[in-house]
Amino acid sequence: MSSIYIKNVRIVDPSQGMNQISGIFIENGIICHIGNEDLKADTVFDGTGLIAAPGLVDMHVHLRDPGQTEKEDIISGGKAAAAGGVTSLLCMPNTVPTVDNEETVKYILEKAKNADTHVYVAAAITKNLQSRELCDINALKKAGAIALSDDGRPVENTKLLSEAMILAKQLGLTVTAHCEDLFLAQGGIINEGIVSKELNVQGIPAAAEDCGTAREIALACAYDVPVHICHVSTKTSVALIRDAKNRGVNVTAETAPHYFSLTENELYKRDADFRMNPPLRTEEDRLAIIDGLCDGTLDAIATDHAPHTQAQKSDFLKSPNGSIGMETSLAVGITNLVVPGFLTIDELIEKMSCGPAKILKIQAGTLQIGAVADIVLFSENEKWTVDENKLHGKSKNTPFKGLTLIGKVKTTILGGKIVYQDK
Repeated sequence: MSSIYIKNVRIVDPSQGMNQISGIFIENGIICHIGNEDLKADTVFDGTGLIAAPGLVDMHVHLRDPGQTEKEDIISGGKAAAAGGVTSLLCMPNTVPTVDNEETVKYILEKAKNADTHVYVAAAITKNLQSRELCDINALKKAGAIALSDDGRPVENTKLLSEAMILAKQLGLTVTAHCEDLFLAQGGIINEGIVSKELNVQGIPAAAEDCGTAREIALACAYDVPVHICHVSTKTSVALIRDAKNRGVNVTAETAPHYFSLTENELYKRDADFRMNPPLRTEEDRLAIIDGLCDGTLDAIATDHAPHTQAQKSDFLKSPNGSIGMETSLAVGITNLVVPGFLTIDELIEKMSCGPAKILKIQAGTLQIGAVADIVLFSENEKWTVDENKLHGKSKNTPFKGLTLIGKVKTTILGGKIVYQDK
């Protein structure tokens, strides 16, 4: 494998408390040296004006493979990840068939060997995500899964969820919880509130998420087990998680870029690309999400990358929920969190790389000497306009289309190999 030297680059690595101009020397896929020397290498990058950070870790991605590869597959998803600086991702289990058996876990991991990102697998908690029977969790871990989730829907059976959380702690697996009361959410397609009333469509109340969040926190507390709360979108869920952390409950949580940058007002456009679950909420919720990121209540930013075809997204009322996000996540974070002064660039990288890697217990999120060379090089100040037709995945359903963002991924290095370069 060839060597790479990135010189004169601003290294931002929260795992080491590093923010300095220096050079990074990579050989055989490993970071071998950090320093200002002018070293010889097969490939030399002049990183003047750029930031080098640990590759992003997106802990919430729907790759749609197997079974729905017209939307995305492992290879196309890897290209989208690389274009967004994502070098590690956790794929969700709501595929066809569901990731509830050893064969499907092995299929994903085998195909992922050729992807432009490291792919980790979240296996299902219950068979076919039906909340009726627990999967063979020991077998799923043996096959290579590192996390458990029924994402796409909650585990309705609280007893099964508690059993899975207890076993997951014993096996070192991360439980990532989709928090939603389906009885409260039933039939809703956008946030319940002023916009849903004016559009005369059924809404999903914030209480649906909040009740689910409260239940998962109660289980984590009662059984002294960890839980990770997915895609937090409401002010009350932020408050519940903050209170739980203050009480010593072992809970972590993520939000997504659309929840700190957009609100339910986007739905006046009647464009299904702005429909996701949880839905876009109010301005008060958006500001609470930002507060949660600032004070550490929310540990991670993940995209909930959920591709759908243009045909599927063409009907506002009937289309499936979900939007894509890996190629825009860093820029949306810089534009909405760093530029206004809510977070420093170091704190943003912590939320998007080091923090998620720690929650998932994977070897990622660091530029320490001896670490695998997973690196994103980006311009913190470059402006660009999101053209959905120039994105690298199969689907185009981005809520950020047409927006001018600040911060542009220039190069992504995966295990010492250049997998993306901005043209």
